[in-house]
Amino acid sequence: MGPFEEQTGCKVNVKTFGTSDEAVKLMQGGGWDVVSASGDASLRLIYGGNVQPINMDLVPNYADIFPDLKMKSHNSVNGVAYGVPHGRGANLLVWNKEKVGDTVDSWSVMFEPDSPAAGGVGPYDSPIYIADAAVYLMATQPDLGITDPYALDQTQFDAAINLLKQQKGLVSEYWNDYLKQIDAVNAGTMTAATSWQVIVNGFDPATIGSTKAKEGATGWSDTWMVAKDTPNLNCAYKWLDWIASPEINQQATAWFGEAPSNVKACDIDPEQCATYHANEPSYWENVYYWNTPTEVCLDGRTDVKCVPYSEWSKAWSELRS
Repeated sequence: MGPFEEQTGCKVNVKTFGTSDEAVKLMQGGGWDVVSASGDASLRLIYGGNVQPINMDLVPNYADIFPDLKMKSHNSVNGVAYGVPHGRGANLLVWNKEKVGDTVDSWSVMFEPDSPAAGGVGPYDSPIYIADAAVYLMATQPDLGITDPYALDQTQFDAAINLLKQQKGLVSEYWNDYLKQIDAVNAGTMTAATSWQVIVNGFDPATIGSTKAKEGATGWSDTWMVAKDTPNLNCAYKWLDWIASPEINQQATAWFGEAPSNVKACDIDPEQCATYHANEPSYWENVYYWNTPTEVCLDGRTDVKCVPYSEWSKAWSELRS
């Protein structure tokens, strides 16, 4: 029996998943009370009627969550909160210094035909990676008018897909298993790639460089959400408050490899918060947390329709085939 069970009397059954698509399917199938959902899953769960609004008066530790994680477009709708922020991270650029150069500061090394990393580029293998192309286009083709990489009208979306088609000729491997990425980067077969801080921590900085690119980056902010029809609502709320408490939030995010969401967690492990930039608001200003693209544009435009996630998934499958 774990400490949460001992303290609350609630019984815990755990199911792990590998991707956001798997998380959505699990919650759609029923039988689970709470889920930790990244932004590319959370809106699907909200609009799909799979999760319920959260009464934060019943989650005392919510008061200590970093303000810039609260009431974001991926964890709230129309001013209603649907979950408790758990942790966050940015998608970083890593590169092989010997093959690419000592100093790299732009995603151009991942996208442009004359890249010194050509033949060794490693994009993240997910439909949500289309947003990474959109972030690059925001900086390099401002005439497209992209302001939110998850709110792409058809013209903007087509531009992102065309950029990814251009990138495909540079790619050595699309990855979603971080252990395989570590092996590929260390072996020198992946010479520029999207990566995570928890992966970067294990690289030799003398040979592998890393940065948050100057154009900004996509990233993730995980949210604990409660199933709409859970019969165990009291225990679900006890879990939300437990996992958001400083000690447990620090432990869980350190294990996962991300910045904690509770401000007081940084008093417990300042080094973790420094490594993951937890209490540096300026670091996150141009990190675009994963979100679920919908036909109603997330950037507030009402004169056009945006391309929904189902079309992102279809386009990614076609690109990868």
